[in-house]
Amino acid sequence: MEKIKTSHGTQILGTLLILIFAIWIIPIAFADQQVSGTNKIPGMKPYKLTVQKDKHWTTTDHSKIKSLKQDFKSGDQITRACLSCHTDASMQFKKTIHWTWKTPSGKKGVTNGKAGHAINNFCISSNAMEDTGCLGCHVGWKGTEGEVNCLACHGKEKFDYEEAFEDLRAFKGDDDPDTLEIINEIQAEVKNAVQNITMPQRQNCGECHFKGGGGDGVKHGDLDTSLAKPGKNLDVHMAVQGANFSCTRCHTTVKHNIAGRLYTRPATMERTSLIEDDMATKITCESCHGNLPHKTNSKINDHLNKVACQTCHIPEFARVNPTKMWWDWARAGDLKNGKPYQIKGKFGKPTYKSIKGEFRWEKNVKPEYFWYNGTFSNKGIKDTIDPSTIVQVSHPIGDKNDPDSRIHPFKIHRGKQPYDKINKQLVAPLLSGPKGFWSSFDMNDAITRGNKTLDVPYSGEFDYIQTTYAFPITHMVAPKENALDCNQCHIRESSRLADLTGIYLPGRDKSNFIDSLGMIAVLGALVGVILHGFGRFFTRNGKED
Repeated sequence: MEKIKTSHGTQILGTLLILIFAIWIIPIAFADQQVSGTNKIPGMKPYKLTVQKDKHWTTTDHSKIKSLKQDFKSGDQITRACLSCHTDASMQFKKTIHWTWKTPSGKKGVTNGKAGHAINNFCISSNAMEDTGCLGCHVGWKGTEGEVNCLACHGKEKFDYEEAFEDLRAFKGDDDPDTLEIINEIQAEVKNAVQNITMPQRQNCGECHFKGGGGDGVKHGDLDTSLAKPGKNLDVHMAVQGANFSCTRCHTTVKHNIAGRLYTRPATMERTSLIEDDMATKITCESCHGNLPHKTNSKINDHLNKVACQTCHIPEFARVNPTKMWWDWARAGDLKNGKPYQIKGKFGKPTYKSIKGEFRWEKNVKPEYFWYNGTFSNKGIKDTIDPSTIVQVSHPIGDKNDPDSRIHPFKIHRGKQPYDKINKQLVAPLLSGPKGFWSSFDMNDAITRGNKTLDVPYSGEFDYIQTTYAFPITHMVAPKENALDCNQCHIRESSRLADLTGIYLPGRDKSNFIDSLGMIAVLGALVGVILHGFGRFFTRNGKED
């Protein structure tokens, strides 16, 4: 009987330990399940209706507008013809950051934006729009002067108006019949392009945003020319065989103010779905997919108050074209036989340019992850920096305790750039133009001229400092079958969130207390089973006697 009592007591102890072990491990195992599919999501049908392919319609045939049938001699004349109907368009547009390139900040005497006091670590600064190399992306016929170029965003034809008007000026006054025939042909081409009007398409937006910072894929990492006509594996929203969204399908616009700008209207300002408010700005994933996008009772839905959708659904960026990940201005200025030169690397991209320095390009880049509430901490030309550290020129703001923060993916662009050694501030060298660095290769003189455009003092002594600049990754959304699985984060070795500290992540992190409890549970269960077996063995033998 004593053996039987001992066996039952041990069995009970073992069972309790097993239960403790189960209570600890089952939730983690359940959290790691890969759940897919959306068929059972409440309200999924309305969501799908809101994201159907655009079918824009219009009541205007621009080829019938009399003012667009005239002979045009300049871009400004084209815009004035547009304004004869769209009377307030130019006035609205000139109030937006797409025209001004600047916006007020919370700091006294500081203006944000590329035409303001903002600094980056790729092309550095537009020097209050004095750097002519930057103005190629300004939406004006004559840079910051003259009229808005409406056709930059609304023209369906990719047409070189500048070349056409230059030819017309060259032929002016020539009465030769052949010349007049050429003039008529050019005017016909201009009119055809002017009358071919559309809502902004990807090629319109991409002309600047795919090539920002100095070339294709330089700046963002998730925006480059591969998105002009992407396959479904690259971006499910913009794929020609998929939803085929234009940029404005998500970046909705009111009076030419475009949603999603980090300075003026961050995406996280409105986390409202179109089911809650069908007039809501369509800029966040939640706008169309809601805040419970996965199956009802799915464990993955529990992640959404702490993990951004992009974290799982954009596993890598720059999946077709490479993106620039390193830019070292300290190497700029080398010449061969007194002339600038360049070296190209494995992707056919320059890894060195005399005018810009040394670069590193990468493809299929895994993002880096930070807490992000939709805002950034920025270092501008008027801010003091610590030269003994790597300066975060732009870095996401967020915290695990902030209800608006999510774990979000980023491209971190790293490099070296000049700074003022005495004033301990970043500087804004003038790059293009006859007296810019690209002509003079004199960085000290370029800084003197560039800082003067922003009315910021320069000591005359500079050096180079390492910096980082963060870009949020929001495009190149992969098909759901290519989304991250649980093990890519909930794993001890090589977790994607290895650098995200301050939180306990099941499967990634080690807790001595929990590990000890688990070990006790395992050993207790093992001992219980063994003792139970012995008990059963001796009990059975006793009954046989």
